[in-house]
Amino acid sequence: MSVLAKSWSASSDPQRLLVGAAGLFLVALTLLHWGWYQHALILDTVEYHRYGDAMVHGRLPYRDFPVEYPPGALPTFVLPALGRPSASLYNREFQILMALCGVGALAAMWWALRSLGATLERTAAALCFFALAPLVLGSVILYRYDLWPAALTVAGLAAVLARRQRLGFAAIGLGVAAKAFPAVVLPSAFVYVWRTRGRREAFVCLVTAAAVAAVVVVPFLALAPHGVWDSIVQQTTRPLQIESLGSALLLAAHHLWGLALTMVSSHGSQNLAGRAPHAVGAVSTALLLVSLLAIWVAAARGPATPERLVRWTAASLAAFVAFDKVLSPQFLIWLLPIVPLVAGRRGLVASGLLALALLLTQIWFPIRYFDLVRFDEFPSWVLLARDLVLVALVVVLTAPARAPARS
Repeated sequence: MSVLAKSWSASSDPQRLLVGAAGLFLVALTLLHWGWYQHALILDTVEYHRYGDAMVHGRLPYRDFPVEYPPGALPTFVLPALGRPSASLYNREFQILMALCGVGALAAMWWALRSLGATLERTAAALCFFALAPLVLGSVILYRYDLWPAALTVAGLAAVLARRQRLGFAAIGLGVAAKAFPAVVLPSAFVYVWRTRGRREAFVCLVTAAAVAAVVVVPFLALAPHGVWDSIVQQTTRPLQIESLGSALLLAAHHLWGLALTMVSSHGSQNLAGRAPHAVGAVSTALLLVSLLAIWVAAARGPATPERLVRWTAASLAAFVAFDKVLSPQFLIWLLPIVPLVAGRRGLVASGLLALALLLTQIWFPIRYFDLVRFDEFPSWVLLARDLVLVALVVVLTAPARAPARS
């Protein structure tokens, strides 16, 4: 290994890696506008445009029109709507905004890897994984706002690793206000700060995250309490989504043993209805809670090292994606800037599993999504394979490290 790979200060190579990865990411996003990637698109930006246009016309979200997303997501809807663009122009402006979020996520990954003392090779591998991931996942990354909370989450992690823990918790708090999933990384980060910086600092960080989230959410809660509450209820009472692990298992039973299933459209998605899906959804929720608690306990029991914080952060997010009763394709975007940061052989295997999950997702979404809704066999089995790969990802991230062999 060269001296450059051992020292971050020896040359400007790390900065060049970041610039090169950002360029590669932008090229990957551009390629998504051609060929296979543009077939049978399913665009959430149609709804985003409606939200943004209403806000530009002076209407208040949650009070004057319903919104299913948290208040922290609203800037990503309204900014591309400034000037009241057409639908095609809105899509272009929204994609530019998401590209900026993606570049920001890359910068945060670079910052985190620098704090971890990663070699140039490890840094290049992690950044290139994120940069090329859009080509493996497909067009969904262009038409969902999930790069925004994902960038905030990895920025928060990077700041904590760089001993800027209050800034890090503030970023995570903003991420929670944009989409609730960053909340699952807070327990591990809280314990890490407690053990490295002290109990008082840990609670200050937690209060900081809560305060930032409150600054975004409370004004809307005060002006439109019923609308905000309805949005929360809608998201927390969703039925078993057809793309979740529980649904994939029921679809397998349907094809193998003729289990009768009923699909209904509600809560902005396609879901399975009936007693069996309801029971499976309850089991999924219980499994999710148990897995998260186990991960947080495991994170607290071991040494408070930066590499372990990265690993358990990735494990928390992976468990949330794999075991929740809702698993939309865009949820995999949450994992893109975090899983490649995991070190060693574990990180290589985890990144490989994530890449396989991305590819399996693109095989059926969006081009065969409505075949899945009709319970066709091929997309059902591909979906099950994808969901089991995500379970394997959780196993890899949480498996105990091997004890060194005695000589």
